[in-house]
Amino acid sequence: MAVARARATAGARRGAGEVVARLEALHREIGAFRPRGFGPPVVGAPVASRIFLLGQAPGPHEARFGRPFAWTAGKTLFRWLARATGADEERIRARVYIAAVVRCFPGKIAGGGDRVPTAAECALWRGFVEREVELLRPRVVLPVGRLAIQEVLGHTEPIAAVVGRSMRTRFHGVEVDVIPLPHPSGASTWFKMEPGRTLLEEALRLVADHPEVQRTFRRRR
Repeated sequence: MAVARARATAGARRGAGEVVARLEALHREIGAFRPRGFGPPVVGAPVASRIFLLGQAPGPHEARFGRPFAWTAGKTLFRWLARATGADEERIRARVYIAAVVRCFPGKIAGGGDRVPTAAECALWRGFVEREVELLRPRVVLPVGRLAIQEVLGHTEPIAAVVGRSMRTRFHGVEVDVIPLPHPSGASTWFKMEPGRTLLEEALRLVADHPEVQRTFRRRR
């Protein structure tokens, strides 16, 4: 029995190593993709994880730090995830695959806020997300914000209708559980007042209770 477990562990490590190598190659492709009018691409760590977090797009600071969610919204997001996983930011980054609908900063709108990518711009990057999902075969997807939620579910819903729920869907051909989260932008007040505050708490409880999250972070309830 011990020998069988050792062999299974060794096989899993080899499998994870192959996935990481293929993700690294894919990240090089993403880094070389520079659509006109966008900032430089930003990617997360090539983590062989079954937890797939999908954001909207990098902000103006992420390229400088070389990783997603590296500024104010990221601080809020990792506080949320710490409550659900019991882990700090670096451990979360090491165990959760972090992607985005669009990998480059799309620029500012006239009023000063970050511009939301158009449907055509999202389509430019969709193939990369599809290949990541095919490689990782995630068990749970955490879309962050309206654009990412729409990308995963395939349709538009009021955010109050989806945050605080767990749904089952096919995402790029893979059956996944989906637990939407609101966007943690400092400009947003939705999650700071009702019903957003209560719905966020329910969403974080669902994340904490998900078997893949408990397995990944060795949580027991």
